[in-house]
Amino acid sequence: MAKAPDTPGPGPASERVRLRRKRERGSYDRVVLDAILDEGLVAHLGICGAGGQPIVIPVLHARSGDTVYCHGSAASRTLTALAGGSPACLTVTLLDGLVLARSVMHHSANYRSAMIFGTATEITDPREKTEALRAVVEHIVPGRWDHARSPTENELKATAVLALAIDEFSAKVRTGGPADDDEDYALEHWAGVIPLRTIPGAPEADPRLADGIAVPAHAAAYARPGSPLPRR
Repeated sequence: MAKAPDTPGPGPASERVRLRRKRERGSYDRVVLDAILDEGLVAHLGICGAGGQPIVIPVLHARSGDTVYCHGSAASRTLTALAGGSPACLTVTLLDGLVLARSVMHHSANYRSAMIFGTATEITDPREKTEALRAVVEHIVPGRWDHARSPTENELKATAVLALAIDEFSAKVRTGGPADDDEDYALEHWAGVIPLRTIPGAPEADPRLADGIAVPAHAAAYARPGSPLPRR
């Protein structure tokens, strides 16, 4: 089970990112946050929609310095609302394992998660938008941008790209084994962790690929960066 750090780290940038539950698993450290953002492939971007109902959509993202870029269709109502100044919330979660306890009520999961609050800014300059899209592609498959066609003017117009500054954020990490009640440790039930990993398979060529085109190194040796944090 996660334990409180030996020395206090940085505090939250605002009350809305201050953790209330399982605070011992929390972190406001940019090193922890950046590692989660850089390893994660899918983010969930949310706004408060009409009537106060939240709207959340999955997006591909990329961190570049102190900014997270997201992209989608220019016709997306969610992205349009965010570009108009609606409060934004972006989350990324990495699932590292399933924790099986002796008690069904103590089953859990090992995970690393990040949450960012702020106001997104739409990128309209074609050159800046292209660089943001390059960051997203390179985040997904490093080295890929230079091995594919660049976007056309019409493709750029049809794509919305938002930038979210990393100002208000929190991260949360759970590692280790089950935390059963003391009286349950004598029970004859197996307990432990089933590790989960994202493992790429061998690249599969497009059936319409022209003859003589070899698998590039960035595809043949593909792997996600990072690894689970030390036990806490």
